[in-house]
Formats: sequence, structure tokens, C-alpha cells
Amino acid sequence: MFEGFKEERVGTGEAELFVRHGGSGPPVLLLHGHPRTHATWHRVAPLLAGDFTVVCPDLRGYGRSSKPATTADHDPYSKRAMARDCAALMRVLGHERFSVVGHDRGTYVAQRLAMDHPDLVSRLVVIDGVPIGEALARADARFAAAWWHWFFLGQTAKPAERVINADPDAWYGGAPEAMGAEAYEDYRRAIHDPATVHAMCEDYRAGLGPDRAADDADRRAGRRIACPTLFLWAARDDMEDLYGDPLAIWRDWADDLRGAPIDSGHHVAEEAPAELAAGLRRFLGAGI
Repeated sequence: MFEGFKEERVGTGEAELFVRHGGSGPPVLLLHGHPRTHATWHRVAPLLAGDFTVVCPDLRGYGRSSKPATTADHDPYSKRAMARDCAALMRVLGHERFSVVGHDRGTYVAQRLAMDHPDLVSRLVVIDGVPIGEALARADARFAAAWWHWFFLGQTAKPAERVINADPDAWYGGAPEAMGAEAYEDYRRAIHDPATVHAMCEDYRAGLGPDRAADDADRRAGRRIACPTLFLWAARDDMEDLYGDPLAIWRDWADDLRGAPIDSGHHVAEEAPAELAAGLRRFLGAGI
């Protein structure tokens, strides 16, 4: 897995990120979602490494990255904090400007990187997610029934950690046949760590608080994504069921937008790596 890639831990000033990076060419940062680790990209990263320098970190709180102390406002797990980590990581690795690709919760970090650090992000790819503020503004009964875990993980009166830690495998699922044996072991090690489970819940608590507030403030101020943006979504997931045309939502955020579905379930990097890599190479290569 990740043959030829270098492993290291990089301090960002606020956290320490575990990262694998390799390849050559323009830099691209790949950000995983919940409850995965950087290893979700293990089938995609080698397909990009011939043309790009590929950087795959565990986000703060996830996988083998550090777990900063939590606070009542959940700000240490805000996407703004995670975006600061990513900006610092890329700076330490010597990349002054780069493309960023985010999937699932990583979508929100990638979006926040592009919004807060427009001088750093040359191209943005968001996969299977719309801005948190937009999702919550549309959170009707159908959304709540399908995505109830947002509110289960996000509440604090009866914390979800106790339920999850009783049987992480039953809660999170996953299988080595679908994910790849090494990637599955990396993921399973993470979900069996109570500190990681707590951090992942804090990610969702931040989503309902500071992350939504950041999105709503951007909308009120008329701030938009400045770089070319690609939105990809899994045709066999629920983006279209929930939002109809999900591109219409992203058009309110980005002037230079394109997008398309991929014939896959939600975990696109694991289920359709060749198609995903081809789409990324076409879009990211246009900026070479």
C-alpha cells in the first residue's frame, strides 16, 4: 500500500499529522472523510503519482494524527482548524500552492481551505458533500431520517462515544474485501481507539456549531470560492435524492464550476478508483 510513498509525522503548530506523500509534479492534497483514514486513497494515489506529488494525511483527530484537547465550543475540531493544519502541512512539505481534493467530511475541510486560504489553493475538488450550512438549512424530515447520525454524533447530553465504543465494528462496518486488507487494518485500528472515536464525534459537534456559523457568515458576506472547482458525486449514493441537482447548490459558492456523477457507492476512492483518478487527472491536469 502506497508503494514508494514516504511516511512521516508533521507538526502544524496546533497538531501533529500522520502523512504519506510521494510522486512528482504539481502538488495535490487528498483529504479523507469519516470514519476513514488517509488509507482510503491507497488505490487512487498511485494512479496520480506519475503526474502529481500526492499528499495524503490523516486529519486531526483521525487515524494516527494527534487528538487536540476538546473544548465546550468544539472549535478544535472545526473545519477552519483542520484547514489551518493542512495549510501548515503543505508549507512544511515545501508546497506554496496546491490543489485539494476532499471526500465526505474532507469536503468541508477542502472547502474551508479554499475559502480561508485562497492564495494557497489552485484547484478544488469536492466529492459527495455540499457545504454544511447548506445541508443544515435543508435538513427536513427526509434528511434527518437518512443522515440521523449527524445529530446522534453531534449531541452532547448523551454522548455517542459510549454506544460506539461498545462495538466499533458493528457501528462503522467496513470489510477488507472492499477496502483492501492493509487499508482495512489501518481503519480498524483507528475506530478501536476511544480517543479517535471521541475526536470524530467532535468533528460532527463542530459541524453543527462553528462550521455552520462559518458557512453562514461567508454567505452573508458574499464570499465565494475563487479557484476552479469540480464537484463529483456517487450516483449510487443519496446526493440526487436529497438535493435534486447538487451542482445547483455549489453554483452558489463557485463561479468556475463543473461536475459529474461517478457510478459508485459512497466510498468512491475505494469502489471506483480508476474512474475517480481519471476525472481528477483531467481536471487537475488542466492547471499544469
